[in-house]
Order: sequence, then C-alpha cells, then structure tokens
Amino acid sequence: MNQARLDAVSVVHRVRPGYFHDTAIDKRPVAGPVQVSATGLDGDQQLSRAHGGTDRAVYAYANEDAQWWSAALGRDIPPGLFGENLRTTGLDVNAARIGERWRVGDGVLLEVQMPRTPCENLSMRMGIDRFHLRFNATGRVGAMLKVLIPGTIRAGDVITVDSRPDHDVTMADLATGPNADQMRQLLDSGVPLARRVRDMARRIAQRSAPGGSVGSEAIPP
Repeated sequence: MNQARLDAVSVVHRVRPGYFHDTAIDKRPVAGPVQVSATGLDGDQQLSRAHGGTDRAVYAYANEDAQWWSAALGRDIPPGLFGENLRTTGLDVNAARIGERWRVGDGVLLEVQMPRTPCENLSMRMGIDRFHLRFNATGRVGAMLKVLIPGTIRAGDVITVDSRPDHDVTMADLATGPNADQMRQLLDSGVPLARRVRDMARRIAQRSAPGGSVGSEAIPP
C-alpha cells in the first residue's frame, strides 16, 4: 500500500460573491510551509459560521475522489477547486471515522469531526446548477478537521492515521444519511462529538425509540 501523503496545501485566493454572501471557496495551492493553528491555515479565511469554527478549521479532500469527479465531469479538478485546504493521496478520507486522528508531517495532529456539507456556493464555483446536491449524494464529500496540535505543514508531508475509534460511522455515512443504529453506536462510543454532530445523532437515535419515528437524515449545513 502506498504511503499517504499531502499533495497540496491551499488557502483562499480571492473572496468572491456567493449565493447568499461572500465566499472564500476560491482556494489555490501555495508553495512552502504553512502554519496551522486552532482556527485553520495561515492565509485562509472563514467568512461565515456555517463554514468555519474550530470544529471545521481545516477541510481535506482525497485526490482519488477528485479523479473520480474529473472522469465524471470530463474536466480537471485541481487542488482547491472544491474549496479544500488539503488534497491527500493514499488516504480514504470518506471512510474516515468521527474522532479519527491524523498526524501530518513532524507533529501536526488533526481530528476528523464531520463531513463537508456543500451549499450553493459549490454549485456556483463549478458552474453546474444544483451540483452541491449531486456532490453530497455520492458521499465523496471529504472531511472537516479540528486542529489538536498546531504546527507547520507543506505539500509532500506524510500523513499517518494516529488513532481510530471503535465505532464505524464514517464521513460518507453522515453525508448520505446515517440510520438510528449507527447514531446510537456513535453516541455510545465515548468519542467527543462536535455539537452539530451530537445533536443530529440524538435526533436520529430518538426516532427509533418507543414513540419516535423511523428515518434518517444527512448532517445539516
């Protein structure tokens, strides 16, 4: 198996008008080392509460999924096009579990928090009507990460999975609509959950309880 690595590090290139408000989705790769703190990458921006915060400080997307989209759309998907900060190779980002931890380079430690929830700004970025819905439905959405240990990263850094929790709830599961059993498993795992993930898990788990309704939902934006 090839060693997982960081192919590119991207930060905001230009703030653009978005669907509801300005967006920092236009990210481009940068050369050299980039400092990572609890709030994200040096030189990056988060323009709304729906797209940032410490639980979503860094966004990672797999090169393998970018290549899948490239074939599906018949166009190149360069690093940063989907608004990601990190483009990886050799790491199944969509199969990452909530609470999984990745070590990048010499010491930066990142924790998987939740899947990316695409909005209309992604459709505008791609020039494809309702593309964000198609993007989400595939489960190839990437992962939003929390920074546990800050430091410096750069393209070419090795990525290792430092730890994986016992549950098996993945990014793709949350993106496409987990069931009540998965959400009970997640709640019982003891993994610290971001508030929006915890709230969703409780709602879905409650639906199969006596008096509740059965169903599933994807993580809200």
